[in-house]
Amino acid sequence: MTTLTQPKIGWIGPGIMGLPMCRNLMKAGFTLAVYARRPESAQELVNQGAEYYPTPAALAANVDMIISIVSDTPDVEAVLLGETGVIAGGKPGLLVVDMSTISPVATREIAAKLATKGIRMLDAPVSGGDVGAIAGTLTIMVGGNADDLEYARPALAAMSKTITHIGEHGAGQLAKACNQLIAAQSIIAVTEAFEMAKAAGVDPAKVRAALLGGFAYSKVLELHGQRILDENFQPGFKAHLHNKDMHIVTDTATTFGLNLPGTQRAADYMQALVDAGLGELDSSALAKIVQQNALIG
Repeated sequence: MTTLTQPKIGWIGPGIMGLPMCRNLMKAGFTLAVYARRPESAQELVNQGAEYYPTPAALAANVDMIISIVSDTPDVEAVLLGETGVIAGGKPGLLVVDMSTISPVATREIAAKLATKGIRMLDAPVSGGDVGAIAGTLTIMVGGNADDLEYARPALAAMSKTITHIGEHGAGQLAKACNQLIAAQSIIAVTEAFEMAKAAGVDPAKVRAALLGGFAYSKVLELHGQRILDENFQPGFKAHLHNKDMHIVTDTATTFGLNLPGTQRAADYMQALVDAGLGELDSSALAKIVQQNALIG
């Protein structure tokens, strides 16, 4: 085994988020190995000295810690629990840190199944988008054992500015679901404010500038507000992924017997955006659906 502060890390999912996160890990001096469903997506990392393994099982057999960031719950289940998944190759004591955004309920089930093989797990979803991934300023919400978090902390710190231990397995994913429902509803609120300003003949850009200095300030108003004014929806975080997350949110609410009407409206609008063929745009393009629904009659 390598030292506590410098475990050899196996990475699963070097995509839009994962690739810059890997760059930051390597910049911080961590030894990296990688698996990708499309091997070409790992080529840059291999060129920089990362080892490549053809399956998650092979990767898990040769590292101290696995970090995964893939698209959805079934993808996490496949790479961690599948026939050639981490569970098939990982040794007892291996730590898995899943940074995907998936179901909190499924996360607890995955952690329990890994534990039968002596494999530890943290759920550690992130907020901050590709900008935060590139800058190494992500916010990480962690569920799982506190000692396991301390083992992983040096690696997580290389990719983030804020790491918060929320609670036991699934708690990190629950926090991320809360983040996503607030973000979606905030895009709606910002767009509706701009629509009211325009309808009254008031410059929404000046309204935004004023609100940025007041109690209504938010990152959504600052960043997405400008995107909405510019009608610039080049993707940072794609709408179809936010749509997937909103399904996680509404499913989780149903699991716990909650009626969340604002959340349901945001989920319906996000689904409408994807159904309109705009899922590859940034999630702030939700403004388009809000604008369509803003006028009476």
